[in-house]
Amino acid sequence: MGRTRDAILDALENLTADEFKKFKLKLLSVPLREGYGRIPRGTLMSMDAIDLTDKLVSSYLEEYSAELTGIVLHEMGMQETAEHLQLRCTAPHFVDRHRAALIARVTDVDGVLDALYGKALSAGQYEAVRAEPTNTMKMRKLLSFAPAWDTACKDLLLQALRNTHPYLVADLEKS
Repeated sequence: MGRTRDAILDALENLTADEFKKFKLKLLSVPLREGYGRIPRGTLMSMDAIDLTDKLVSSYLEEYSAELTGIVLHEMGMQETAEHLQLRCTAPHFVDRHRAALIARVTDVDGVLDALYGKALSAGQYEAVRAEPTNTMKMRKLLSFAPAWDTACKDLLLQALRNTHPYLVADLEKS
């Protein structure tokens, strides 16, 4: 299990039964980032802490699921629990941790670029990356924009990598 997933699970398991029920109800009403959908109420209300943790991470990715869990905990008045969760989840983003491996191992950069165009990449940035002669140089150029990105943009890149290179992402997540 990943560090973020463990932190979310610990936070949820330390809630009382009433707090856990309140958490799920609040989760149904908090505003979500653009592009994310809600977990259906029927599915959500029947979940235990383990299932909910898995659903949060699979639906919202690790970074945003931790942020969303913290938002809900804050709205419940559980600031200390939310802050503890945030401290445990402040590890560098997947994209930052695995920069060198991504540069060396991504083979379908164009597929990744197409997923990011207009969202994390401007037309100029898209063209600048495409102009590079090799996949290694394209990835190096693409990741040169990453320090200016927020977590949402990095999550978009991670999702694009999951779609185009699922085995690579799975391999890197194990390390």
